[in-house]
Amino acid sequence: MTIDNSAPTNSPWWSVPGKYLRKELLPILTDLRLAIALLLIIALFSVTGTVIEQGQSPAFYQANYPEHPALFGFLTWKVIQVVGLDHVYRTWWFLALLVLFGTSLTACTFTRQLPALKAARRWKYYEEPRQFQKLALSAELDNGSVESLTPLLQNRRYKIFQEKDGILYARKGIVGRIGPIIVHIGIVTILLGGIWGAMTGFIAQEMIASGDTFQIQNIIDAGPLAAPVPKDWSVRVNRFWIDYTPKGGIDQFYSDMSVLNNQGQEVDHKKIFVNQPLRYHGITFYQTDWGISSVRVRLNKSPVFQLPMALLDTKGQGRIWGTWIPTKPDLSEGVSLLAKDLQGMVLIYDAQGKLVDTVRTGMSTQVNGITLKIADVVGSTGLQIKADPGIPIVYVGFAVLMLGTVMSYFSHSQIWALKTGDRLYIGGKTNRAQVAFEREVLEILDSLSANSEAVPVTK
Repeated sequence: MTIDNSAPTNSPWWSVPGKYLRKELLPILTDLRLAIALLLIIALFSVTGTVIEQGQSPAFYQANYPEHPALFGFLTWKVIQVVGLDHVYRTWWFLALLVLFGTSLTACTFTRQLPALKAARRWKYYEEPRQFQKLALSAELDNGSVESLTPLLQNRRYKIFQEKDGILYARKGIVGRIGPIIVHIGIVTILLGGIWGAMTGFIAQEMIASGDTFQIQNIIDAGPLAAPVPKDWSVRVNRFWIDYTPKGGIDQFYSDMSVLNNQGQEVDHKKIFVNQPLRYHGITFYQTDWGISSVRVRLNKSPVFQLPMALLDTKGQGRIWGTWIPTKPDLSEGVSLLAKDLQGMVLIYDAQGKLVDTVRTGMSTQVNGITLKIADVVGSTGLQIKADPGIPIVYVGFAVLMLGTVMSYFSHSQIWALKTGDRLYIGGKTNRAQVAFEREVLEILDSLSANSEAVPVTK
């Protein structure tokens, strides 16, 4: 009876996915071309998310991205909302791109970078002169010794390995081999932070009048795992004001804000303006817009009462707020008040649309037989409110990325030496800064023997 040992054996069914992963999927994931393509696609859509306003209302996109004419011939409000370009960073396909890119980097780290580091940590001695011929830089000296070479290498921070007399191996800059791994870890950490922030964060917008207290309500975008909006504290806008330039332009607008607990006690306070937000319990309040909330007026000797002002449709001719004030108890007559900024100038128009007077805050005028006094024009602050739990992770990732980038600049240099008879063979190689390494080797050779004839062989 003859047994055929060459017959194939049936592998267990559970080993098939592993074999497919190693032989088919893993080579694709570790392909540098795939990583570059994914990075470019992510960058492209990130730019799109920067150019196209994010988290706006459907009416905003319908007004700014009409179907006729379509921007670039195809970009309309329907395309934006169907594809998800109005919330790019939270779409499933953008998060899938981040996951795929992170998976590619992780696979590359385990299949290429870690084996390269392991190989760099191993060393072997060159015991034959012919082995020096394959090095990028090698030399042969008529005199000199390994013992005299050792202190020269140590002075240049080389780590010496020597087990036999006449044979030496030295290296430095092994951290340069670790650097790419740290870079990959940093990038993957940034991606994880971005994904976590998209899944658990939210964005809200509020327009709050000066003096009002509010809790976060108007959420325009939120991740599927976003935590509930906190209800155990609120925010009061103590005052909102604008600094104007001498020519009447806006220089800066400010909001003096207080965070209040449920008992109405102030637990935090800050004056915010553009690029100087208020941060409290992981939620950030940005100053992004402004408006006119209301006007406070007095008719004759009546108490001061406050009327809301609405933003008027001026067909792109600038922002103007307006309201209507009755001048008779039966509401049969009245005047319109218009204001375009918080500098205190109010325009008064009659029922026929004729300009009656221009009044500043604190001044009075006669209209329809009554005295109308403008007590104050009340501004409102536009706040963008963000909660992004992934930001600390992203910051850690950037720190790791910068550390890895610095580490990657270190050259991994290796030098071998062999003493055979009266001949000393020296050779070396490096992974970067080739010219500097050649200069260093030549200086070592000159130090060994100023009178010896060294013949560098460069490949």
